[in-house]
Amino acid sequence: MNAPLLARPAPLLPALLTCLLAACVWVPMQPEAAQVTVYPRGQSMAACKPLGELATSVTARVGPYERNRLSVRDELETLARNEALSLHADAVQPLEEPANGRQRWQAYRCAAASR
Repeated sequence: MNAPLLARPAPLLPALLTCLLAACVWVPMQPEAAQVTVYPRGQSMAACKPLGELATSVTARVGPYERNRLSVRDELETLARNEALSLHADAVQPLEEPANGRQRWQAYRCAAASR
């Protein structure tokens, strides 16, 4: 007699679950972090006061599957903006391109520096 359909795992079930889990990863932005400005890498920040470096990381791979690079980049930026709040920073700038779900940032205070 054949096993019931639910008792047999579908051959594609692990791959389907991995894809669903990879798509569900999301980093929420703290309300105050929306006020943190993100400057492009390499732009002069001479008018701003550096406050410290931030290191952000998110899951870039789920098993053998690589997550969407834009989603990873967006989540790293959101984390940097969230973490900037702990330094009382109002701006962040990436120090490097994202790699393997990790990115370093410099946090700045620009509002007070321009006064």
